[in-house]
Amino acid sequence: LFPEMAISLWKSLLQATKERMLQSRRTLVYNGAHGYEEELIKKKLAQFAGGSIKLSKDDNGIGILTLNNPKLMNAFTGTMMLELQERVTELENWNDGKGLIIHGAGNTFCSGSDLNAVKAISNSEDGMNMCMFMQNTLTRLMRLPLISVALVQGKALGGGAELTTACDFRLMTPGSEIRFVHKHMGLVPGWGGAARLVRIVGSGAALQLLSGAARVDPERALHLGLSEKTLSSSDETRALEEARAWLGQYTEGPASVIRAAKKVVTAGKDLPLEAALRTEKDIFGTVWGGPANLQALVRKAKHK
Repeated sequence: LFPEMAISLWKSLLQATKERMLQSRRTLVYNGAHGYEEELIKKKLAQFAGGSIKLSKDDNGIGILTLNNPKLMNAFTGTMMLELQERVTELENWNDGKGLIIHGAGNTFCSGSDLNAVKAISNSEDGMNMCMFMQNTLTRLMRLPLISVALVQGKALGGGAELTTACDFRLMTPGSEIRFVHKHMGLVPGWGGAARLVRIVGSGAALQLLSGAARVDPERALHLGLSEKTLSSSDETRALEEARAWLGQYTEGPASVIRAAKKVVTAGKDLPLEAALRTEKDIFGTVWGGPANLQALVRKAKHK
């Protein structure tokens, strides 16, 4: 009787929770109430073409997101910003996904924004709208129920450094660097990179990295907790293989369980304690009595 009751309870809980979580995931940082004009900024960004954001998904539930604008060290053009939003939407709808690796083509990560686009939208209103557009997209990226890794080869500068902070983990190749160069542009991060950096390395280290515009090499990144590991190879193909293997140890197992693990951590990080506890309870309800749980119970008792 137990499995049938559990499955029926699990199904009804799952449906209610899915709806609630989908709603919370779509809650954006900015909307019209904040003076955000999404359609307006999308039209402006569409004028600055070049490069692309490619997404491939494998059968093991690992997605590879490639920043592809090697002529400009994978700097974000306007159309690449729009494509990133589209890819994030695609990943939100990928129910079998477990992990994501973000990397750059041509053996470097990303040099931030394409200056041609930046110069053309340098008025305050456009700048604020671009800032809100990218914060919304990167927040959605960060909240995906996928374990995400930024594979940093070559340089991750400015907006590129900010993008690495929207991932759960960072892996660096020998000779690579992460550098928040915003100060030299007379700016501070605008894509949410400062708020996320503080949560990764603490306020003191974040202040040093921003105010000093310091080059963070793999050794210093490890010391700060900004990077998890320095890979052995700088070769693009081999580094990607190493990153896959590293991520593989955390994505082994059923997608429902891996995704639930990421969701409870996101809730714990983003929400006040009581809301995080309630969300954890809801997510627990989606896996309790689910296929993976029932199989585990059949396979072995917990206490032996």
